[in-house]
Amino acid sequence: MLLCWLLFIPFVGGALCWLVGRGNSEGAAPRWIAFATMALVFIPALWLWATGDFSLAGLGGHTPHWQRELSVPWIPAFGIDFHLAIDGLSVIMVLLASLLGMLAVACSWSQVRERVGTFHMNLMWTLGGVIGIFLAIDLFLYFFFWELMLIPMYFLIALWGHGEFDRSSHVRAAVKFFIYTQASGLLMLASIIGVVFVHYAQTGTLTFDYNALLNTQLGGAFGMVLMLGFFVAFAVKLPAVPFHGWLADAQANSPSSGAVDLSGILVKTAAYGFLRLALPLFPESSAAFAPIAMALGVISIYYGAVMAFAQTDMKRLISYSSISHMGFVLVGLYAGTLLSLQGVMIQVVASAVSTAALFILAGQLYERMGTRDMRQLGGLFGRLGALPGFALIFVVASLGMPATANFVGEFLILFGAFGAWPWVVVIASGGMILAAVYALYLMHRVYWGTPSGEDTIARMSAREYTIMMTLVVVTLIVGLFPQTVLSVSQTTMTEVSHWFATGLAASSAS
Repeated sequence: MLLCWLLFIPFVGGALCWLVGRGNSEGAAPRWIAFATMALVFIPALWLWATGDFSLAGLGGHTPHWQRELSVPWIPAFGIDFHLAIDGLSVIMVLLASLLGMLAVACSWSQVRERVGTFHMNLMWTLGGVIGIFLAIDLFLYFFFWELMLIPMYFLIALWGHGEFDRSSHVRAAVKFFIYTQASGLLMLASIIGVVFVHYAQTGTLTFDYNALLNTQLGGAFGMVLMLGFFVAFAVKLPAVPFHGWLADAQANSPSSGAVDLSGILVKTAAYGFLRLALPLFPESSAAFAPIAMALGVISIYYGAVMAFAQTDMKRLISYSSISHMGFVLVGLYAGTLLSLQGVMIQVVASAVSTAALFILAGQLYERMGTRDMRQLGGLFGRLGALPGFALIFVVASLGMPATANFVGEFLILFGAFGAWPWVVVIASGGMILAAVYALYLMHRVYWGTPSGEDTIARMSAREYTIMMTLVVVTLIVGLFPQTVLSVSQTTMTEVSHWFATGLAASSAS
């Protein structure tokens, strides 16, 4: 029942936020309920992380090593079950979602002043859909949560968009986000149905169960077509070039908490989807497609870095920098080695934390200065309390300095991919130089330079300081003690690397 607790608490908490907020649209009660809801998810997930058996003992075959599992018949006529399970990969992602969920609630405390209950209902239901993705191992149930999280996120962008833009801009960004993700999701649904029917043709059993579908033979041209349906869906959400068109507008128009959810959680569901579905279900097709996927990853690294440098809006700069970071993830995924996959896991956590922190800081800066246009800022170091210092920490982290989680992730990805793809690694490494360019450009334009005055504009509140210190601690813990993540994800990453190696051998033989 612990899995049901993790899944349903966000939906129950969101409904309570809406009910309590109906009588007082500006009250604080929905905020406290939303924060407590995410805490009630974070604590049991942390307990699972601390007590779970993530050793390689018993590893073998094609059945994942689940820590907890729950299966209840749902639509038996079509072989659909309410099937939840959790392993090391899922534990890390649920922990990340619940932690950033608490911080998203905290950072919106003073920013959202209208329809507070409805806002937090949409925020909780978005996070509930994301957690459902991390727990569902029935492919129909997985798709159900994949689509479910889009609707409340649409309303967060359209109704509570950033104050610097008008409502029409918010709606356009929300519609673009919805069309991109909905269209690509339909491709994934078609591929899911294709996988189910191939399995039915081979075994005579109609099922959407992930454990059973792992044993399906999905090679050849048809397997490649089905794999591409998953790839496009995840590449849009990651996002990778050329499927990135929705991201900058959506994040620029989102409230700070919405941008935290988009960059820290929703985007990371794509990396999870690659690790859970695309690579294990289609090892041969994925191995054959690896050169193209890695080329897209390298293009994303350079494109995101160059476009970040060209921006004047802080949020858009951070958005394009996240595209560059996710390019490294795509390279690591399709290198397929245990080391590169472990690097992907660290990079997912590191990018989620550092990008979320930069979006929160952009929101705090806007509250004080009334603009995010870097051309109108400058000379703010020493005039905003600890805020510029925190910005420097996360800018340094985003460019991959040692002792930060970002450095560990990028190093493991490049080191793990070098043996099989040395030239890809050499070219991709140049993106780290460009990261230094746009990161230092951000610091120079916003915080350095000649100050326009000597007075203190505004210091950080205790709530804001606590949010940022939490993110700093997470970044340093993962950067200095990466085994806290690597030991938990090792079993799952070993399974994925085994499947990929099997597909690589089959692809080479054919």
